[in-house]
Amino acid sequence: MPHRTRLAGHSGGNTMSSFKRLADAGDLTGKTALVRVDFNVPMENGLVTDDTRLRAAIDTVQTLRTQGAKVALLAHFGRPKGERVADMSLAPIA
Repeated sequence: MPHRTRLAGHSGGNTMSSFKRLADAGDLTGKTALVRVDFNVPMENGLVTDDTRLRAAIDTVQTLRTQGAKVALLAHFGRPKGERVADMSLAPIA
């Protein structure tokens, strides 16, 4: 399956208009890629018990970095009813 990411400024004036393959992105040197990742992983006692979703992001991040991009990962774990819940923090996987 080809890498897919949203490339800001890639098509016309609309900065987030469509998904493109990384191979079609052109020169990414010095650009920043914002990548939405799903890091909702099972945790027990502050430790990740299944890192499948974390490992799934590695190829995309490495490809972008190899092409000279700075990579910012965007994720959230949730806030039930707007409350901070320590067990739902991304700090252990950051």
